Amino acid sequence: MSLRLGDTAPDFTQSSTEGDIRFHDWAGDQWVVLFSHPADFTPVCTTELGKTAKLKDEFARRNVKALAISVDPLESHHAWIEDINDTQQTTVNFPILADADRKVAELYDLIHPNASTTATVRSVFVIDPAKKIRLTLTYPASTGRNFNEILRVIDSLQLTEYHKVATPADWQQGDDVVIVPSLQDEAEIARRFPKGYTAVRPYLRLTPQP
Repeated sequence: MSLRLGDTAPDFTQSSTEGDIRFHDWAGDQWVVLFSHPADFTPVCTTELGKTAKLKDEFARRNVKALAISVDPLESHHAWIEDINDTQQTTVNFPILADADRKVAELYDLIHPNASTTATVRSVFVIDPAKKIRLTLTYPASTGRNFNEILRVIDSLQLTEYHKVATPADWQQGDDVVIVPSLQDEAEIARRFPKGYTAVRPYLRLTPQP
């Protein structure tokens, strides 16, 4: 069964390049980006893992851990990491799950037979500290992920988690946000948004980012 937004991310224990991982324990009170790869030693995945390593500080600033998964075995992962480090001029600094038995791939519905009967699709899950799935993205094997978009969505999720706002189309950090329609009490609005707001329509109220 496919996982949906708001579902609890399935727990698992699986080997990785940084030792065995019990997922919920490993995640702790942090956000997680879990992303799958069709296979080791593939060109697009090599660039993606290199990019992830280079974004370590950006992820850390957002209290996010990165976790990759491929159905190839651990020995292959370690050899692949050497290639990633060399070709992408970086150092892989996050674990890669060795899911040779496809345990995690099956839990997260990463095998799509109409795309490939053996390789996992290129999926992304953003999981919050309560272990709830907050974002799912699935790309075709030929298309590399947009990590700027992944960071943008995490910023939006974390902002909207703690303020009664939503983020409009193409929102970036620092842009105006939308006051959620369910918030109608003017006293609470004034308290939450001291910079005021612009009512384009009664249901569309823009305010500076809290």
